Amino acid sequence: MSLLEVKNLKKRFGTFTALENVNLEVNHGEVFGFIGPNGAGKSTTIRVLLGILKATEGQVRLFGKDAWNDAVDIHKRIAYVPGDVNLWPNLTGGEVIDLFVKLRGTNHKSRRDELIKKFDLDPSKKCRTYSKGNRQKVALIAAFSSEADLYILDEPTSGLDPLMEQIFQECVKDVKEQGKSVLLSSHILSEVEKLCDKVAIIRDGRIIETGTLTELRHLTRTNVLVETKQPITDLSQLNGVHEIDKTDQGLAFQIDTEEMDNVMRHISAFGIVKLQSSPPTLEDLFMRHYEKADNITESGVGGTN
Repeated sequence: MSLLEVKNLKKRFGTFTALENVNLEVNHGEVFGFIGPNGAGKSTTIRVLLGILKATEGQVRLFGKDAWNDAVDIHKRIAYVPGDVNLWPNLTGGEVIDLFVKLRGTNHKSRRDELIKKFDLDPSKKCRTYSKGNRQKVALIAAFSSEADLYILDEPTSGLDPLMEQIFQECVKDVKEQGKSVLLSSHILSEVEKLCDKVAIIRDGRIIETGTLTELRHLTRTNVLVETKQPITDLSQLNGVHEIDKTDQGLAFQIDTEEMDNVMRHISAFGIVKLQSSPPTLEDLFMRHYEKADNITESGVGGTN
């Protein structure tokens, strides 16, 4: 049985539909990426998972329990980090961490101290003096110092510098190795790409694609830079070739993965001198989906009023 299961989730606020037929499934020991731009519906979905908002329609279950009716029991097994952390201004960072850890019924002081050192946090300062990044550190340290079966992280690295993002990624890998699960909501595609086993892309409250990174990359294009002995002809006539551009280093273009073999056969006839290819990134996939959806909307097909 899945650790987290969302089926046909709908959430309406009055006449506004924030979520429409959202389906998600997170398994044990899995890091699941939930990506989309700000306003796409990520945080609303997470608030339903946490039992903060009640679903208008659909089924939302964590550990086999109903997200709304069994929220108290569910919270005993999850750790949550929001993208904008609010803390008690008169408590120190260390006091807040200890409070959160104590509320969860765990006491891993060595782990707590190790994370404080890794995240370079001064726990003796009052929370009102902390920057946004330091407030995020407090929440992350508290979460990863606790025992949880599922970590729900909503834009968790907002405000962190690149070095601290790397520490965060190490923490996610550590809990995964322990067999824990992570739902990572983010619009930082490189972060998701490094950490996640599966990804769901949400746009305007709808899931538009779900799968493993390998499965999704079949839908993307590979970037190619090639230099040949003779000028390549008829390249633009081939299926699956896009964005052709002449550069000082050679001819740059993109190839749909399924057309790779045919295109390589064609250009090899012109005598390849140098060939560079870079695998498609999650960002390529993300932008391609958005371009496709925008084109559909502009044509008047599937558009909304």
